[in-house]
Amino acid sequence: MSGSYTVVGGGAIGGTIAFHLARAGHSVLVVDADAEHVAAVREQGLIIRRADGSEQRQQVSACTPDEVPGPLHAVVLAVKANATATAARWIAPRLAEDGFVVSLQNGLCEPEIAAAVGAGRTVSAFVNLFADLVEPGVIADGGPGALVVGELDGTISPRVREFVADLQAWGPALASENVAGFLWSKLAYGVVAAASATVDDPIFDTIDRHPELTVALAREVYAIAAAQGIAPEPFDAWQAGAFALDAPPDRTRTALAEFCAWLRTQPKTKTGIWRDLAVRRRPTEVPAQYRPVLRLAADHGLKCPGIEAVLDLIGELESGNRAMSRENIVGLERAIVHNGGNS
Repeated sequence: MSGSYTVVGGGAIGGTIAFHLARAGHSVLVVDADAEHVAAVREQGLIIRRADGSEQRQQVSACTPDEVPGPLHAVVLAVKANATATAARWIAPRLAEDGFVVSLQNGLCEPEIAAAVGAGRTVSAFVNLFADLVEPGVIADGGPGALVVGELDGTISPRVREFVADLQAWGPALASENVAGFLWSKLAYGVVAAASATVDDPIFDTIDRHPELTVALAREVYAIAAAQGIAPEPFDAWQAGAFALDAPPDRTRTALAEFCAWLRTQPKTKTGIWRDLAVRRRPTEVPAQYRPVLRLAADHGLKCPGIEAVLDLIGELESGNRAMSRENIVGLERAIVHNGGNS
């Protein structure tokens, strides 16, 4: 690997990774459709703002898509899930024959990328970063996270090893033969995070108040993973095994308590989904993340009333037909848990 990276999508995830790769001496180009963000990065560099208010600044090259020189070699794709297809089609004619695209995104984005650039030039990754783009050129660091990389076929190739080695500039990134297991655990947590974004409370408070709903939503996702033969992986303080149907209730309760305790140590207390709804007032990536999940569920004859209900709530919040309220979660729990809606 040349040590040169093009990061497409310079927001919370892409900006964080670009910052650390550039700081370690790699050549990094950030490509972002937000001209104001690009202008800020060009003028002042990328800024990481810590929880204590301190800031670190790193000069990084940045441009809008129409300014990108080609060809592209090592591409880090970090756009929202709902922008994947458009970004992948943009990348495809610019990608070098020996180039590849790593999906540092939420959701199951790899198939859309592979459809545009080819499966052999698509690398899978799981990422869980606590960060927010809070103003053009400025990313608020919300605490440590997790990052795992592997090939689509479950192997660990030389390019994966080299990328993971370069990512040590960010933190303890790992190579894995089971990235899918991490992605499905993130989806299990992610639907809980999406539900929590329908109220104006820290996510740990919502989980604390509604543990049965949390378990029901996570189990819907894990049932789909199991139907595909995917073994879920733990990440950060999320204990995948605690949500198994045969897990002792005490283990599940303890795992939730430990997860919430860990969340309370993180500077970031609300999700990026909440931020999109409450602050940026723009559509979230939740539908793009979970429509493929629901399609896979249908393929395996599984019903997912909890996931469907969360998508409905998010859609109503996006359209302005519903306000953030604790009643959203109460109603969801009433429908999914107390009425026996979960499968």
